[in-house]
Amino acid sequence: MSGARPAIPLAVLRLPEQRYSCHGCGDCCRDFTVQLRPPDLERLRAQGWEERLGRPVTAEFRGGSFLAQREDGACVLLMEGGRCRIHAEHGLEAKPIACQLFPWILAPDARRAHVGISFACASVLGSRGSDLGAHARDVRRMAGDVPELAPARTFLDAATEATPEEADAVAETLDAWLRERSRPLALRLDGLAWLGQQLARARFAKVRGPRLRELMETLVTALPDELPLHPVEPPTRAQRATLRQAAFFRLEDPKIPEISRTGRLRTVVGQYLRSRRFARARGPVPAMGARWPGGFAFEAVDRVTRLEASPDVDAIDELLTRWLRATVLGHRAWGSGYHGWPVVDGLQALALNAACVRWLAQLHAAGASRAEPVLEDVRAALGRVDRACGRAPWIGSRAERMRLSYLRIDDGLRRILR
Repeated sequence: MSGARPAIPLAVLRLPEQRYSCHGCGDCCRDFTVQLRPPDLERLRAQGWEERLGRPVTAEFRGGSFLAQREDGACVLLMEGGRCRIHAEHGLEAKPIACQLFPWILAPDARRAHVGISFACASVLGSRGSDLGAHARDVRRMAGDVPELAPARTFLDAATEATPEEADAVAETLDAWLRERSRPLALRLDGLAWLGQQLARARFAKVRGPRLRELMETLVTALPDELPLHPVEPPTRAQRATLRQAAFFRLEDPKIPEISRTGRLRTVVGQYLRSRRFARARGPVPAMGARWPGGFAFEAVDRVTRLEASPDVDAIDELLTRWLRATVLGHRAWGSGYHGWPVVDGLQALALNAACVRWLAQLHAAGASRAEPVLEDVRAALGRVDRACGRAPWIGSRAERMRLSYLRIDDGLRRILR
C-alpha cells in the first residue's frame, strides 16, 4: 500500500551544516538511470504516457525495467526547464519511488534505517534549502513504498558482526576527527587513511561494546602526534596508476541507449581500453561524457596544483568536510550503505574515494585549462564519485577490493591522498 509505515524506524541524518531542498535543476533526470518497481510500472501505464508521447517510456535491460532515456541519456519524461512531466501533471507521489527518494539514501542496520543524502545533487553540494529534519515526514512516507527496506547486518571485519551501538561508536569518533577544521584537510584525510589501515590489524572479537569506543577514541586522540612519526613518500607509479583506474570507474557510466546501440561486447571492450588509458596516463584523456570532455594530455593533470593551493581553499575544505561527515554519520561508508562491506573495508574505501575526488578535481580543472582547481572542479568531482559509490555495482566488485588490497600495502592509501 502506498505510503505504508516503513518496516523499521528511520534515523534522519543530523548535520546542521547540511541543508537541502529541490531547486528543479533537472540534473538527476539527465544523469541517472532509474530502475522501476512493479507499482511504478502500474502507475506509468495508468497515466497513459506511451499513447500520449507516441513512444515507449520504459525499457527492459538485463531482466529489469527502467525509465526510457533519450539518446543523450536524459529521461524521456523530462520537459524544458528541468521539470518532470509526471510531477507537473500528477504530483510528487505519482513519480517512481526512486525519483521521489532522490537524493535521500536509506542504509538499514539491525535496528533502524539511516537516512543519508547523495552529493550527486547540486542542491546538496551547495547546501541549499531547508534543514534535513524538515523532510522527515516525506522521507518516512516514501520509505513505506520501499518493500525491500528491512533490517540488515553490519560487520566490523569479515568475521565480526557489529551491533548498532558499535557502528555508531565508529561513526561518532571518526566524525570528531573529521569535523575539526582547525586542522588542515590534508591532515584529516591522512588520519582517515591511517585509521583504516590500523583498524585492519585489530582483533575485533576481543574489542567489543564500550571497549571498541575506547579503542577508537584512543586512536583518534593519538592522531595529531602519531602521524608526524610515520611520514610517507610520494606515491609510486603503480599506486598512481591504481588511483587513476579507480577514478575512471567512478566516471564511467554507460547508458542503456548507448549499450543497445553499440552492443554489450563493444561497450565492454571500450570500457577496458579507456580504463587502460587512464591507468597508463599516456596520450589524450578519453572523453567521459558531455560534462567530462577529453582530448587534452594526461600530463596537464599533473601540472594542476593541489587543492590546498586553490583560491577557493576554504570553500573546498567546507564542502569536503561536510561530505565526509555526512557519509560517516549517515552510515554510507559501510554495511548496506556501501555494498555490504565491513566497517574496516568501508573506511579504507572512503579514503580511496577522497583521493579520487582530489585527482578528478585536478582532471576537471585541466580540461578547463585551469592551473589551479576551483570549487566548481571539486563539486564536479565529488558529485561524480558520490553518485557512483551509491549505486554502481562495480564499485563494490571483486576488482575494487583488489585495488584496495594493493593500496593497503606500503601505506598506499596515505600516499595517494598526497
